[in-house]
Amino acid sequence: MTLQQSDTPLTTSKPIRHFLQLADLSRDELEHVLERARVIKDKFKRYEPYRPLDDMTLAMVFEKASTRTRVSFEAGMYQMGGAVIHLTTTDSQLGRSEPVEDTARVVSRMVDLIMIRTFEQTRIEAFSKYSRVPVINGLTNEYHPCQILADVFTFLEHRQSIQGKVVTWIGDANNMAYTWIQAAQLLGFTLHFSAPKGYQLDPDRLQGIPAGVYRSFDDPVAACEGAHLVTTDVWTSMGYEAENEVRKQAFQHWCVDQRMMACASPDALFMHCLPAHRGEEVSADVIDGPQSVVWEEAENRLHAQKALMEFLLLGKV
Repeated sequence: MTLQQSDTPLTTSKPIRHFLQLADLSRDELEHVLERARVIKDKFKRYEPYRPLDDMTLAMVFEKASTRTRVSFEAGMYQMGGAVIHLTTTDSQLGRSEPVEDTARVVSRMVDLIMIRTFEQTRIEAFSKYSRVPVINGLTNEYHPCQILADVFTFLEHRQSIQGKVVTWIGDANNMAYTWIQAAQLLGFTLHFSAPKGYQLDPDRLQGIPAGVYRSFDDPVAACEGAHLVTTDVWTSMGYEAENEVRKQAFQHWCVDQRMMACASPDALFMHCLPAHRGEEVSADVIDGPQSVVWEEAENRLHAQKALMEFLLLGKV
């Protein structure tokens, strides 16, 4: 008997789909995943078992710390019948300078799906290039597509449709802001963006974005006018801790408070991807107030990601 060696994926019936940024999905595919999230969440709330990923394994690779990303992916995979392997740079060869391409070649031969939370987008792109299985972006410096997937799903739960609405982002031009712009382009709403000078959107990253997808405001209060959703993030993201005091000074007028929410639509929602610093990027009476849906938003990471994993592994169900 002669064994044949191959570098091709074990599954060749359909092309591998990666989820490295929100724009990797078409509008139709995004709407499908959001609808599946609704169905899967309904099953979860009714204690109805749903295990379509039986005998499949998810590898989670963390080069950045995590709470919600780890718990939501790990719990989600177990709930769908699969298994999970958790890797960090301290307990894998990535921490000993193994090329990311080599890690991809090895790990993807042993599992069915890989989620990575890392630094530069180029790092996850290099990983996916050499992976034989779908790769999911759990967060990079440039994009946070899983969070926006959950945020849009949360908005739809409360307001049915996001098309034609206004979402206001108060904060710096981070991975969340750029992913919200992708969502606006895909789903037909407008993003209002406001940040102090020095923390604005990079024009080079906005090439090809049609007019009307986003508007930039110097005044955060003006950015909130008529908004159906106001959302923000910490002023100092992971990797920028050395800038913390400088950022606190720069963003002192960009705290989402009752004055900003009063300028928004009367039924506007407030979201925050967490963890939150009350009294900095958001006041306590907003995040803990009646317009806040941050806890539902956090839970919905679980349901949206279960739908995403289902789509990447099984296609449209």
